Amino acid sequence: MTSNQKPTRSEQREEARARAKAQRELNAKKEKRTKLLVQLSVVVVALGIVGGVGAVIAIDSANQADAPVVGEIPANLTALGGLKVGIGLQAFTLDKTPTPDSTDPIPEIVMYVDYQCPVCQAFDVPNEAQLRSWVDTGVATLEIRPISFLDRASLNAYSSRATNASMCIANFEPDSFFDYHGILMNNQPAEQTEGATDDELFAFAQDAGAGTEEVKGCIQAKSFGDYIEQHTQKVLNNPQDGISVSGTPTILVNGKQYTWATGEELVSPENFAQFVQSASAE
Repeated sequence: MTSNQKPTRSEQREEARARAKAQRELNAKKEKRTKLLVQLSVVVVALGIVGGVGAVIAIDSANQADAPVVGEIPANLTALGGLKVGIGLQAFTLDKTPTPDSTDPIPEIVMYVDYQCPVCQAFDVPNEAQLRSWVDTGVATLEIRPISFLDRASLNAYSSRATNASMCIANFEPDSFFDYHGILMNNQPAEQTEGATDDELFAFAQDAGAGTEEVKGCIQAKSFGDYIEQHTQKVLNNPQDGISVSGTPTILVNGKQYTWATGEELVSPENFAQFVQSASAE
């Protein structure tokens, strides 16, 4: 590539991944320092020694962004609470319908996910490249419908915070939603551990090209917390277009539910591709 050529989309993503790795390593170091500062501040308060405590508070306060004004429901979502992505990995919004010029029907893929769900990650990670290619080139559309019911599997309410972060992206930077979804899946914490902090969730947003102050404030304020709680209960307790969502992932292709009998089938891109082809033919 010459100095006058614009980096390709693939090159940009590779650079983003490299930055993400470096940022995660930096965040890990920062997190250790932050925990130490918190521990020290607790000891200082217990001893009645106030000197230096103000500095710790000032650091935390300086990192806060103003909570943005948002609606009760995140913008750009479909009627069933998903963010739909089409050709060029662009989001469907009120002003934009990213579909191919051809009038031929294309598969419509829908995924209900919880970002703390290990089975969701088991499906998503090996299928990410395939889904990316299909959607980017206009071979299929993908609608991701995040819900949150697995805070019980986290030591810091990661499920609901990650879902809120994804809704912040959908609301303010919808064209970054697909990349952000992938970053969350690739960085899913193990069950019964602490997931990414709010600062780390925002760092992921920066890696996805959505590092705005509005997104930061939305993540820190958990602006869509009430919506997520109510929407999750609605999804789990009421059929969605005739489909009962009893857990995640629930994956649909043209309204037909994808199932698997073994773990090998779950993680197989070839198996899913065959299902998409079959469901599209029907």
